[in-house]
Amino acid sequence: MNFGDIFVWEMLGTAALILFGAGVVANVVLRKTLGSGGGWLLITIGWAFAVFVGASIAAPSGAHINPAVTIGLLSSGNSPFGWADAPAYLLGQMVGAFIGAVLAWAAYKLQFDTHDEPANTRGIFCTGPTVPNYTWNVVTEVIGTFALIFWILLNPAVNAALGYAAVSFVVLGIGASLGGPTGYAINPARDLGPRIAYAVLPIKGKGSPEWNYSWVPVAGPIIGAILAGLVFQLLPAAS
Repeated sequence: MNFGDIFVWEMLGTAALILFGAGVVANVVLRKTLGSGGGWLLITIGWAFAVFVGASIAAPSGAHINPAVTIGLLSSGNSPFGWADAPAYLLGQMVGAFIGAVLAWAAYKLQFDTHDEPANTRGIFCTGPTVPNYTWNVVTEVIGTFALIFWILLNPAVNAALGYAAVSFVVLGIGASLGGPTGYAINPARDLGPRIAYAVLPIKGKGSPEWNYSWVPVAGPIIGAILAGLVFQLLPAAS
């Protein structure tokens, strides 16, 4: 595929991912919604379905919708595309993540306007640690992303049939098992794009985007993806 084709499909898929993902968090966090107080399980299930929807839309480009997937595939030495294509994937993912976050805000505009704790709405868009410690927060993101990318590398047929549903179950498992410490970004675009959107959207009384933490959910997933690709290269060939 050419640059434009990759960009468009990744943008559309990632926008859908964030629309559904940020949307379920908004439904749980904001007060005047039908899902208010739905809890962590609803959020993890919603994000899992968000991955399924986004990946299905981005199928023509390989359904990366995550810079960690793009980098992990390239690091594995077994990628169907080259490093020259990476900018199209990464740019499409970032733009799509921003658009998806804006759409999620627009869907819940009235609920944002009437929320009684507007300063605490950043978590609808991006992640944050329950116990701030940059080193260990990065470690958490590395482990979660490694699990996701390593599974994808070991299951190359994931792009066929209902493979995207299988990835969604993996993401659900990561959220339920490893998401507690940092909110399991496991996707640099998923965190940075919506964080930028939060910074510029006209949300009344909103809090800080917390730029001081923003590098963690970018660096951690990238490191985890590279490690997964390198470990994959060390595996013996399957018979």
